[in-house]
Amino acid sequence: MKLQQLAPLVVIAAVVMIFAFFMLQTPQVPADYDAFAKCLTEKGAKMYGSELCPHCDDQKEAFGDSWQYVTYVECRSPLGGQTEACMDAGIKAYPTWEFADSSRKTGFLQFKQLSDAIGCPLNSNQ
Repeated sequence: MKLQQLAPLVVIAAVVMIFAFFMLQTPQVPADYDAFAKCLTEKGAKMYGSELCPHCDDQKEAFGDSWQYVTYVECRSPLGGQTEACMDAGIKAYPTWEFADSSRKTGFLQFKQLSDAIGCPLNSNQ
């Protein structure tokens, strides 16, 4: 077979393989973190953040629908600047996680870090 005849077959085969690869991928179903999020709240954890903070958005997205169970304090004032609650709490960076013992951790935290900080168990698939 000549190279000119082989090239279209190679392209078609590549397209079919790429299509098959994407069609056979198992969709990722978000994990259910409801129990973990509720435990964080029950044990006094809360996250201070701002709607303009991309790392805060990342933290919220990590929880998926379970975010509704996390205690969250919005620090962005509608008039700009920081809310009085966040100023009174001395929040300097977002996100800031505060725990019942008044200890704090700033930045995006992996669930393992949150679990270790407060003692809320993670399911084995999380």
